[in-house]
Amino acid sequence: MRQSVEELRGVKQFVADGSDRAATERQHAKGKLTVRERIALLLDPGSFQEVDALRRHRATGFGLENSRPPTDGVVTGWGTVFGRTVFVYAQDFRIMGGALGEAHSQKIHKIMDMAIAAGAPLVGLNDGAGARIQEGVSALAGFGGIFQRNTKASGAIPQISVMLGPCAGGAAYSPALTDFVFMVRNISQMFITGPDVIETVTGERVSMDELGGADVHAGTSGVAHVVHDDEEACLHDVRVLLSMLPANNREQPPVHASADPIERRSEALYDLVPSDVSRPYDMRSVIEEVVDDRAFFEVHEQWAPNVVCMLARLDGNVVGIVANQPNSLAGVLDIAASEKAAGFVQTCDSFNIPLVTLVDVPGFLPGVGQEHSGIIRHGAKLLYAYCNATVPRISVVLRKAYGGAYIVMDSRSIGADLAFAWPTNEIAVMGADGAANVIFRREIAAADDPVATRSQKVEEYRSELIHPYYAAERGLVDDVIDPAATREVLIRSLAMLKGKHADIPMRKHGNPPQ
Repeated sequence: MRQSVEELRGVKQFVADGSDRAATERQHAKGKLTVRERIALLLDPGSFQEVDALRRHRATGFGLENSRPPTDGVVTGWGTVFGRTVFVYAQDFRIMGGALGEAHSQKIHKIMDMAIAAGAPLVGLNDGAGARIQEGVSALAGFGGIFQRNTKASGAIPQISVMLGPCAGGAAYSPALTDFVFMVRNISQMFITGPDVIETVTGERVSMDELGGADVHAGTSGVAHVVHDDEEACLHDVRVLLSMLPANNREQPPVHASADPIERRSEALYDLVPSDVSRPYDMRSVIEEVVDDRAFFEVHEQWAPNVVCMLARLDGNVVGIVANQPNSLAGVLDIAASEKAAGFVQTCDSFNIPLVTLVDVPGFLPGVGQEHSGIIRHGAKLLYAYCNATVPRISVVLRKAYGGAYIVMDSRSIGADLAFAWPTNEIAVMGADGAANVIFRREIAAADDPVATRSQKVEEYRSELIHPYYAAERGLVDDVIDPAATREVLIRSLAMLKGKHADIPMRKHGNPPQ
């Protein structure tokens, strides 16, 4: 027995070291960590339990029968993050370029099935060259099995994709089906067709980073939720995100004791937010004043910056925050902002994370391009996401809230549990200037002094329909609050809503706008 155990240790050490030291050196030369170095950074020390470490492929032809390394290019198993179980698969680029074959995919299928059955998060560390061409359709079927399981797990367990190398072709659809995508600059690329194919078909010349690098997907396509400069910072943030998510959709997010007082007033808000609705400010500064310890975890920071989406804590409880950003396009809603916020609302609702919406929106972005590109359809995605959400929902109107955008930003009329407003709020069909031009157009045109008449009518409309208490008088705002007390109001309101129960109609699933 001792001899057999000693032999086993040698085999396990061989597997852990990797079969090719030169491949490890090449990996490090590219500024990339090895698969086990990555897992060590992601999971709590000593917690990783590997599965199928000795698995080898059985394929033949094209020289495959002469190269059968253990693990088959992917390391799978489970461990803990801050003491909570997390399942992981990590592709090993040193072995066949991390390409996916039948055995490789079956290992991933197994660990995904285990994560779904155990009700625990799944993290995929992607660093592979796509399908293993030598195995033909078997490799393609392996991807199909991953996609099917991604969809089965959607909304049931958190799924996080971490891109730590290339991800090309059909392989890119698995990350797209998950809840969060992390990328690292200079080493991560995702695309369906590579630069060579694009040049052949269209004549366009583009580098891999220009086509599908981290910043492209962070700021242009919106595929990447979070981007970092190095793997260490990236994996650290994955751990932070996992600490804010429940294990599955049947649990509540973890609560962390907070030393930040519930009743802490934020009088700095008086100066941070100008009363003049046309002046910009940074909504992040407002959020910092309200949340625990001024800390938050933002997603899609570079994409659609006119809306802000982040996770934070209030009295130790995780909340999802959606807010217009007056510093970018005056905080208007456009196609990208609507899609960004809708996806975030759906994710929070899936995992029992209450929603706080901070409203300062002048409307939807006007323009032929927006209309022809489907702002109606895309804006409806955000409306659908809010109306469909059953978690506690609180909205706060800071300043302006005009037209359809006011409705869409979780107004009382679409199901917000509580709606508050600051005394600087202007809730109306449109701003007073625009409204006066429409309602009093003839009077202004016929007046001896059109400028003075217009100014008078603007003030008349504002005093009648846009004063701070108009919506509260009609029950569409539950209370007009002191901005400095926003934190306390939100915390006490969320505590009251903690036991919220919402009846859902019997149906197979909804049919959201596409």
